[in-house]
Amino acid sequence: MPKKNRDSREVKTQLHPRNKHRHGYDFEHLVQAYPKLKRYLHINAYQNTSLDFFDPSAVKALNTSLLITHYKLDYWDIPDGYLCPAVPGRADYIHHLADLLHEEGATKKKSKFHYLDIGTGANCIYPIIGVSDYRWTVVGTDIDIVAVKSARKIVSSNEALAGQIELRLQDNSAHIFSGVIHDSDYFDFCVCNPPFHESATAASTAAKRKLKNLGQKPGDNPVLNFGGNNKELWCEGGELTFISKMIEESVLFSTSCFWFTTLVSKHEHLDPLLKILESKNPTMAKTIPMGQGNKKSRILAWTFLSEKQQQLWADTRWT
Repeated sequence: MPKKNRDSREVKTQLHPRNKHRHGYDFEHLVQAYPKLKRYLHINAYQNTSLDFFDPSAVKALNTSLLITHYKLDYWDIPDGYLCPAVPGRADYIHHLADLLHEEGATKKKSKFHYLDIGTGANCIYPIIGVSDYRWTVVGTDIDIVAVKSARKIVSSNEALAGQIELRLQDNSAHIFSGVIHDSDYFDFCVCNPPFHESATAASTAAKRKLKNLGQKPGDNPVLNFGGNNKELWCEGGELTFISKMIEESVLFSTSCFWFTTLVSKHEHLDPLLKILESKNPTMAKTIPMGQGNKKSRILAWTFLSEKQQQLWADTRWT
């Protein structure tokens, strides 16, 4: 007996209200914008149009069509093996940060902000969304020269991004902010989606476990549908070590950035990170919950600016 039809465009209530993907994917519209997507579509068991989310090529085609359709791009591509991000989740991060700025009264005075993207990647996704949805300007950084070149090609190939995004190579992987924040730089906030795993072995094991849980046979070298190379998926010590280093180094740039923010994927990492952050005496720290389907995450945000410095920032930069 065929399965009962289920609405493929049911509202994804966990996504931010301003998220363009809250109502699912309109495949008919997406194919019109990017005809190559059509080859990956099929009718699923619920008699709805869908695609194979286990196929990296299908996921890449979907991303391309989403970015062309919703973010005014003419061109988007990434090198083989590089991370192909889930656009709805990335968009949620940006929208929550817009709300964070609004809470501080910033958006009442100014709508265009300048921010720093740590680990832009070959996909350039956070700058694309910030520029398209809010007309913010961005400095994106990465330790991978191939990723930086790819992001620069995306920017130079799209008139909608012209003059809005600058890419900088971080040539010392021991640092996060040092070397890429210049003396004259002032950022209203920074974004960061840190490497999740602590080693290549851990990344491979997690990939196999995920595929097995989804009823797939992972094999010895599992291919993730979203791709990702070593620098994007893991670093020594994983997410906890990376964010700890980020907190430590942020003290040195306490007056260069209003809000430091990062995603924290593992809930068990939050308490130890908050303890490290508390030891650095921020004037404010916030945890912002996020959710997409069964996956839950959160944004950790902090600032070192005193109340007087915050007011001066608002008076000089947000008027």
